[in-house]
Amino acid sequence: MENSRRKPEWLKIKLPMGQLSAEVLNTVRGHHLNTICTSGKCPNQGECWGCGTATFMIGGNICTRACKFCNVTTGKPFPLDPHEPEHVAQSVKLLKLRHVVITSVDRDDVEDLGAGHWVKVIRAVKRENPGATMEVLIPDFQGREELVQQVIEARPEVISHNLETVRRLSDRVRSRATYEVSLKVIAQIARSGIVAKSGIMLGLGETREEILGTMDDLRAAGCQVMTIGQYLQPTAKNIEVKEYIRPEVFEEYKNIGLAKGFRFVESGPLVRSSYHAERHVGSK
Repeated sequence: MENSRRKPEWLKIKLPMGQLSAEVLNTVRGHHLNTICTSGKCPNQGECWGCGTATFMIGGNICTRACKFCNVTTGKPFPLDPHEPEHVAQSVKLLKLRHVVITSVDRDDVEDLGAGHWVKVIRAVKRENPGATMEVLIPDFQGREELVQQVIEARPEVISHNLETVRRLSDRVRSRATYEVSLKVIAQIARSGIVAKSGIMLGLGETREEILGTMDDLRAAGCQVMTIGQYLQPTAKNIEVKEYIRPEVFEEYKNIGLAKGFRFVESGPLVRSSYHAERHVGSK
């Protein structure tokens, strides 16, 4: 482990470049869409955009929650855009994506917490892109099983919901969401037969024992795919990085996770929820 707060060499980020990167940006802007690539300051933006892929963020770009690790703006969101499902579907088609990842802000301001909007987006993407597979990274919907079930019944190939951190740090790092509710959401997804996926960030002050315990909790819930990445403080307002974890330690956690029964583990300093997501579709 690296105890210095100074960002080490292995965390250098590639900036977006090239024709494909420009095409992604132009398509997203032309359809008035948001991506977590930019809103979340993802370190893999250059790599993914350079390959012609992006993770769409639906529900607007203002979140009703204020998680301390997240760079997405918190406040009162605008009304949901009724044209967004079709815009996302058409963007996937224009970009010729074989696999699409969709996430969202939390919409605690609307009656169904955004579940109905999620369903419309998933159905629109499937209708316009019958050959594409899909991963959705959903909020906890306040643990309301009937809302999670709506997304399940729309049948994306992978449903992800992140724990974000270990149990002890959850209340300190997240806003409103709880460790136990998130585990219940993951378990509900797993029971449906859809690939259940989750992820955590390291460098927030967690211990090795807590990381291994989190793996056990996810496996007990039926989670099949896990991502493990380094937390990077996006702005001075966000929670501070406690330590930078060396690449070989991430590799060790990957091997431990596979030994515990995960079908797929993406583990590395720059790994994020959607990193190499196309690999996870066939991980049942």
